[in-house]
Amino acid sequence: MLSGKNILVTGASRGIGAAIAIAVAKQGARVALHYANNREKTEQVIQAMENPDSHRMFQADLTQPGAASVMWKEVLAEMHTIDVVINNAGTQYTAGVEADDELWSDTWGNTLQLNLVAAADLCRDAINHFRSRQSGGRIINIASRAGHRGDGPDYMHYAAAKGGMLALTKSIARGFAKENILAFAITPGFTETDLATNILNEMGHEEATREIPLGDLAQPEEIGETAAFLCSDVVRHMTGATIDVNGASYVR
Repeated sequence: MLSGKNILVTGASRGIGAAIAIAVAKQGARVALHYANNREKTEQVIQAMENPDSHRMFQADLTQPGAASVMWKEVLAEMHTIDVVINNAGTQYTAGVEADDELWSDTWGNTLQLNLVAAADLCRDAINHFRSRQSGGRIINIASRAGHRGDGPDYMHYAAAKGGMLALTKSIARGFAKENILAFAITPGFTETDLATNILNEMGHEEATREIPLGDLAQPEEIGETAAFLCSDVVRHMTGATIDVNGASYVR
Protein backbone atom coordinates (compact mmCIF):
# COMPACT_ATOMS: atom_id res chain seq x y z
CA MET A 1 0.00 0.00 0.00
CA LEU A 2 1.08 3.55 -0.75
CA SER A 3 -0.93 5.38 1.88
CA GLY A 4 0.88 8.55 2.97
CA LYS A 5 3.06 8.68 -0.15
CA ASN A 6 3.16 11.75 -2.39
CA ILE A 7 3.93 10.82 -6.00
CA LEU A 8 4.65 13.06 -8.99
CA VAL A 9 3.69 11.61 -12.38
CA THR A 10 4.64 13.50 -15.53
CA GLY A 11 2.60 13.19 -18.71
CA ALA A 12 -0.44 12.13 -16.67
CA SER A 13 -3.25 13.45 -18.86
CA ARG A 14 -3.60 10.24 -20.88
CA GLY A 15 -2.16 6.85 -21.77
CA ILE A 16 0.50 5.33 -19.58
CA GLY A 17 0.78 8.38 -17.32
CA ALA A 18 -2.94 8.39 -16.58
CA ALA A 19 -2.86 4.65 -15.88
CA ILE A 20 0.04 5.12 -13.46
CA ALA A 21 -1.76 7.93 -11.62
CA ILE A 22 -4.89 5.81 -11.28
CA ALA A 23 -2.93 2.76 -10.11
CA VAL A 24 -0.94 4.50 -7.38
CA ALA A 25 -4.00 6.42 -6.17
CA LYS A 26 -5.85 3.11 -5.85
CA GLN A 27 -3.19 2.07 -3.35
CA GLY A 28 -3.60 5.24 -1.31
CA ALA A 29 -1.06 7.65 -2.76
CA ARG A 30 -1.64 11.37 -3.17
CA VAL A 31 -0.67 12.30 -6.72
CA ALA A 32 0.71 15.39 -8.42
CA LEU A 33 -0.32 15.05 -12.07
CA HIS A 34 1.70 16.94 -14.65
CA TYR A 35 0.20 17.83 -17.99
CA ALA A 36 1.44 19.87 -20.94
CA ASN A 37 -1.69 21.18 -22.65
CA ASN A 38 -4.84 19.25 -21.87
CA ARG A 39 -6.17 20.35 -18.51
CA GLU A 40 -9.62 18.96 -19.25
CA LYS A 41 -8.32 15.43 -19.82
CA THR A 42 -6.23 15.65 -16.66
CA GLU A 43 -9.32 16.65 -14.70
CA GLN A 44 -11.06 13.59 -16.12
CA VAL A 45 -8.19 11.39 -14.99
CA ILE A 46 -8.46 12.78 -11.47
CA GLN A 47 -12.18 12.03 -11.39
CA ALA A 48 -11.33 8.40 -12.24
CA MET A 49 -8.90 8.18 -9.30
CA GLU A 50 -9.51 7.18 -5.70
CA ASN A 51 -10.02 10.21 -3.45
CA PRO A 52 -10.05 12.73 -6.31
CA ASP A 53 -10.08 15.79 -4.04
CA SER A 54 -6.65 14.92 -2.64
CA HIS A 55 -4.77 15.11 -5.95
CA ARG A 56 -3.33 18.18 -7.70
CA MET A 57 -2.55 19.21 -11.29
CA PHE A 58 0.53 21.06 -12.54
CA GLN A 59 1.06 22.43 -16.05
CA ALA A 60 4.46 22.67 -17.72
CA ASP A 61 5.81 22.54 -21.25
CA LEU A 62 8.74 20.20 -20.71
CA THR A 63 10.04 20.86 -24.21
CA GLN A 64 11.26 24.18 -22.80
CA PRO A 65 14.63 24.15 -21.02
CA GLY A 66 14.26 24.78 -17.30
CA ALA A 67 10.49 24.19 -17.24
CA ALA A 68 10.80 20.96 -15.27
CA SER A 69 12.60 22.62 -12.36
CA VAL A 70 10.14 25.52 -12.30
CA MET A 71 7.31 22.99 -12.04
CA TRP A 72 9.17 21.08 -9.32
CA LYS A 73 9.15 24.17 -7.11
CA GLU A 74 5.41 24.57 -7.69
CA VAL A 75 4.82 20.92 -6.79
CA LEU A 76 6.77 21.21 -3.54
CA ALA A 77 5.00 24.43 -2.61
CA GLU A 78 1.64 22.64 -2.92
CA MET A 79 2.51 19.10 -1.82
CA HIS A 80 5.29 19.98 0.68
CA THR A 81 7.15 16.74 0.06
CA ILE A 82 7.48 14.15 -2.70
CA ASP A 83 8.33 10.50 -2.09
CA VAL A 84 8.37 9.19 -5.66
CA VAL A 85 9.01 10.83 -9.03
CA ILE A 86 7.74 8.97 -12.10
CA ASN A 87 9.15 10.41 -15.32
CA ASN A 88 6.68 9.37 -17.99
CA ALA A 89 6.27 12.45 -20.21
CA GLY A 90 7.58 11.93 -23.72
CA THR A 91 6.69 11.69 -27.37
CA GLN A 92 8.06 10.67 -30.75
CA TYR A 93 8.80 12.96 -33.65
CA THR A 94 9.68 11.76 -37.14
CA ALA A 95 12.96 12.67 -38.85
CA GLY A 96 15.12 10.36 -40.93
CA VAL A 97 18.58 10.98 -42.31
CA GLU A 98 17.06 12.44 -45.49
CA ALA A 99 15.43 15.29 -43.51
CA ASP A 100 16.77 18.80 -44.08
CA ASP A 101 19.28 20.17 -41.59
CA GLU A 102 16.76 22.30 -39.72
CA LEU A 103 14.23 19.51 -39.23
CA TRP A 104 16.95 17.03 -38.23
CA SER A 105 18.45 19.40 -35.67
CA ASP A 106 15.11 20.52 -34.24
CA THR A 107 13.86 16.94 -33.94
CA TRP A 108 16.94 15.75 -32.09
CA GLY A 109 16.90 18.79 -29.81
CA ASN A 110 13.20 18.57 -28.97
CA THR A 111 13.27 14.81 -28.49
CA LEU A 112 16.24 14.86 -26.16
CA GLN A 113 14.86 17.82 -24.21
CA LEU A 114 11.46 16.27 -23.58
CA ASN A 115 12.38 12.60 -23.24
CA LEU A 116 15.71 12.89 -21.44
CA VAL A 117 16.83 16.34 -20.27
CA ALA A 118 13.56 17.27 -18.55
CA ALA A 119 13.56 13.88 -16.84
CA ALA A 120 17.18 14.39 -15.76
CA ASP A 121 16.30 17.81 -14.35
CA LEU A 122 13.51 16.29 -12.26
CA CYS A 123 15.82 13.48 -11.14
CA ARG A 124 18.34 16.05 -9.96
CA ASP A 125 15.69 18.06 -8.12
CA ALA A 126 14.29 14.90 -6.56
CA ILE A 127 17.70 13.64 -5.41
CA ASN A 128 18.47 16.96 -3.73
CA HIS A 129 15.04 16.93 -2.09
CA PHE A 130 15.44 13.34 -0.89
CA ARG A 131 18.85 14.20 0.53
CA SER A 132 17.57 17.30 2.33
CA ARG A 133 14.94 15.33 4.22
CA GLN A 134 17.38 12.46 4.88
CA SER A 135 14.76 9.77 4.41
CA GLY A 136 15.44 8.66 0.86
CA GLY A 137 12.98 8.37 -1.99
CA ARG A 138 12.66 6.77 -5.37
CA ILE A 139 12.63 7.56 -9.05
CA ILE A 140 10.89 5.52 -11.75
CA ASN A 141 11.74 6.34 -15.35
CA ILE A 142 9.44 5.16 -18.14
CA ALA A 143 11.87 4.39 -20.95
CA SER A 144 11.20 2.12 -23.92
CA ARG A 145 12.11 -1.14 -25.56
CA ALA A 146 13.80 1.12 -28.12
CA GLY A 147 16.36 2.11 -25.50
CA HIS A 148 17.66 -1.47 -25.56
CA ARG A 149 17.32 -2.56 -29.15
CA GLY A 150 17.17 0.72 -31.08
CA ASP A 151 14.30 1.87 -33.30
CA GLY A 152 13.54 2.47 -36.95
CA PRO A 153 15.54 4.92 -39.09
CA ASP A 154 13.00 7.71 -38.55
CA TYR A 155 13.16 7.37 -34.77
CA MET A 156 16.86 7.11 -33.93
CA HIS A 157 16.59 10.24 -31.79
CA TYR A 158 13.85 8.62 -29.70
CA ALA A 159 15.88 5.44 -29.16
CA ALA A 160 18.92 7.52 -28.19
CA ALA A 161 16.90 9.50 -25.66
CA LYS A 162 15.42 6.37 -24.08
CA GLY A 163 18.82 4.68 -24.01
CA GLY A 164 20.09 7.74 -22.17
CA MET A 165 17.22 7.44 -19.71
CA LEU A 166 18.25 3.86 -18.94
CA ALA A 167 21.84 4.91 -18.31
CA LEU A 168 20.58 7.78 -16.13
CA THR A 169 18.52 5.35 -14.05
CA LYS A 170 21.42 2.97 -13.50
CA SER A 171 23.75 5.82 -12.57
CA ILE A 172 21.32 7.13 -9.96
CA ALA A 173 20.85 3.66 -8.50
CA ARG A 174 24.60 3.08 -8.23
CA GLY A 175 25.43 6.56 -7.01
CA PHE A 176 22.80 7.14 -4.34
CA ALA A 177 21.76 3.74 -2.97
CA LYS A 178 23.62 4.33 0.30
CA GLU A 179 21.33 7.31 0.89
CA ASN A 180 18.25 5.12 0.32
CA ILE A 181 17.55 6.83 -3.00
CA LEU A 182 16.31 4.10 -5.33
CA ALA A 183 15.88 4.17 -9.09
CA PHE A 184 14.06 1.88 -11.51
CA ALA A 185 13.14 1.89 -15.19
CA ILE A 186 10.24 0.38 -17.09
CA THR A 187 10.64 -0.36 -20.80
CA PRO A 188 7.32 -0.81 -22.57
CA GLY A 189 7.02 -2.04 -26.11
CA PHE A 190 4.00 -1.07 -28.20
CA THR A 191 1.25 -0.05 -25.79
CA GLU A 192 -2.37 0.80 -26.57
CA THR A 193 -2.04 4.61 -26.38
CA ASP A 194 -2.72 7.58 -28.66
CA LEU A 195 0.98 7.65 -29.56
CA ALA A 196 0.94 3.99 -30.56
CA THR A 197 -2.26 4.52 -32.55
CA ASN A 198 -0.50 7.07 -34.72
CA ILE A 199 2.33 4.63 -35.39
CA LEU A 200 -0.12 1.79 -36.04
CA ASN A 201 -1.87 3.94 -38.61
CA GLU A 202 1.46 4.29 -40.42
CA MET A 203 2.64 0.68 -40.06
CA GLY A 204 -0.61 -1.23 -39.97
CA HIS A 205 -1.69 -3.35 -37.00
CA GLU A 206 -0.50 -6.63 -38.50
CA GLU A 207 3.01 -5.30 -39.10
CA ALA A 208 3.21 -3.73 -35.64
CA THR A 209 2.17 -6.93 -33.86
CA ARG A 210 4.01 -9.37 -36.11
CA GLU A 211 7.10 -9.36 -33.91
CA ILE A 212 5.18 -9.55 -30.61
CA PRO A 213 4.89 -13.22 -29.57
CA LEU A 214 1.83 -12.45 -27.46
CA GLY A 215 0.19 -11.11 -30.61
CA ASP A 216 -1.26 -7.89 -29.20
CA LEU A 217 -0.29 -4.58 -27.66
CA ALA A 218 0.23 -4.03 -23.95
CA GLN A 219 -2.45 -2.10 -22.10
CA PRO A 220 -1.55 1.10 -20.20
CA GLU A 221 -2.91 -0.50 -17.04
CA GLU A 222 -0.12 -3.11 -17.16
CA ILE A 223 2.46 -0.33 -17.02
CA GLY A 224 0.47 1.43 -14.31
CA GLU A 225 0.40 -1.60 -12.05
CA THR A 226 4.11 -2.25 -12.66
CA ALA A 227 4.93 1.31 -11.62
CA ALA A 228 2.77 0.99 -8.50
CA PHE A 229 4.64 -2.19 -7.57
CA LEU A 230 7.97 -0.34 -7.89
CA CYS A 231 6.63 2.36 -5.55
CA SER A 232 6.09 -0.21 -2.82
CA ASP A 233 8.39 -1.06 0.08
CA VAL A 234 9.07 -4.63 -1.09
CA VAL A 235 11.47 -3.83 -3.96
CA ARG A 236 14.38 -2.10 -2.23
CA HIS A 237 17.02 -4.50 -3.54
CA MET A 238 15.69 -4.19 -7.06
CA THR A 239 17.15 -0.69 -7.32
CA GLY A 240 18.83 -0.24 -10.68
CA ALA A 241 16.56 -2.80 -12.35
CA THR A 242 14.74 -2.37 -15.63
CA ILE A 243 11.37 -4.07 -16.02
CA ASP A 244 10.47 -5.05 -19.61
CA VAL A 245 6.81 -4.96 -20.60
CA ASN A 246 6.85 -5.82 -24.29
CA GLY A 247 5.12 -9.15 -24.88
CA ALA A 248 8.51 -10.87 -25.39
CA SER A 249 9.19 -8.76 -28.50
CA TYR A 250 12.60 -8.00 -27.02
CA VAL A 251 14.04 -10.44 -24.51
CA ARG A 252 17.32 -9.68 -22.73
